[in-house]
Amino acid sequence: MAERRIGIIMHGVTGRMGMNQHLIRSIVAIRKDGGVPLANGDRLMPDPVLVGRNRDKLEALAKAHGIARVSTDLDACLANPDDEIFFDAASTQLRAGLLKRAMAAGKHVYSEKPTAETLEDALSIAAAAKAAGVKNGVVQDKLFLPGLRKLGMVVRSGFLGRILSVRGEFGYWVFEGDLQPPQRPSWNYRRAEGGGIILDMLCHWRYVLDNLFGEVKAVSCLGATHIPERRDEAGRPYVADADDAAYATFELEGGIIAQINSSWCTRVRRDDLVTFHVDGTHGSAVAGLTDCWTQSRVNTPKPVWNPDVPQTINFYEGWQKVPDTEPYPNGFRVQWELFLRHVAGEVEHYPWDMLAGAKGVQLAMAGLQSWRERRWVDLPALRV
Repeated sequence: MAERRIGIIMHGVTGRMGMNQHLIRSIVAIRKDGGVPLANGDRLMPDPVLVGRNRDKLEALAKAHGIARVSTDLDACLANPDDEIFFDAASTQLRAGLLKRAMAAGKHVYSEKPTAETLEDALSIAAAAKAAGVKNGVVQDKLFLPGLRKLGMVVRSGFLGRILSVRGEFGYWVFEGDLQPPQRPSWNYRRAEGGGIILDMLCHWRYVLDNLFGEVKAVSCLGATHIPERRDEAGRPYVADADDAAYATFELEGGIIAQINSSWCTRVRRDDLVTFHVDGTHGSAVAGLTDCWTQSRVNTPKPVWNPDVPQTINFYEGWQKVPDTEPYPNGFRVQWELFLRHVAGEVEHYPWDMLAGAKGVQLAMAGLQSWRERRWVDLPALRV
């Protein structure tokens, strides 16, 4: 058994998501476990260099997690032939340019989403990746959540019969900053800085719907800015002009109808921060982040509408919890390992590429257009 080094330029990992999910729970965790096992018995060991503008933050983060390399010189990192992969989790506004620079330097690229702020830029990234012949991937983490993996198994088994509809509820109350400190960064609520829940979340819903139920064909979306003023990280009030809620209906292939509410202005009274309720002719399923429940046709209760008497049926009974039949490691780590094995040549087909990322941007742009024009918007097939 041999250890094979793979160098990764990690840009933007001092932020919350980049640091916690991509660095600590993915790359650092992989390193602590001895690398990614390959089919021939070798171990693929990530060797990251943390890149950003604040050297003090980078050095503190690297020291805390046993990482030897940091840099504030991205050009020098891109010029280093010993590092094969460029990863970006920084600003969406800068992402398109950064990814193209990395690909021009011959790097394989892996990126957070959205991959760009416009469909034109997202498609240009996919085209650049194809022209450069580099391996490329986009984070599509929710596909690897335990609850959605179980839901995917239920769908593939045929338990649901013909799928009729999907209803999704996502969100929680993000504090405005006066009563309690906000738990999301202020740029999320500033349109000029790439904020807005439609651009953020419809990119997620595209790959969830496409991969689990059927390709999205059209969307009708209504956005809203429910909280017009918030306070930033320093406690200063600012105008929150980006959408903080979105109410969308999607038409999927096969006639499936999906409805997903996304909101940072809702208080949770459901099983999880996100839930998907799927109804089919033979059964139904409800999935959250970690769990999934099913109800078959023969176990479905038969309620009778009578508003004059209290409801006697406990509708939570008659549902069965899908058991944990395999380990469910961190979803970001699972996808990182797949991409690393893809770069190493062990995974040939990698479906979550820059074109898949462009499809997410396409849906977000169509959602914004639908809101602006108050109409349904069709989604044509994308090609590069």
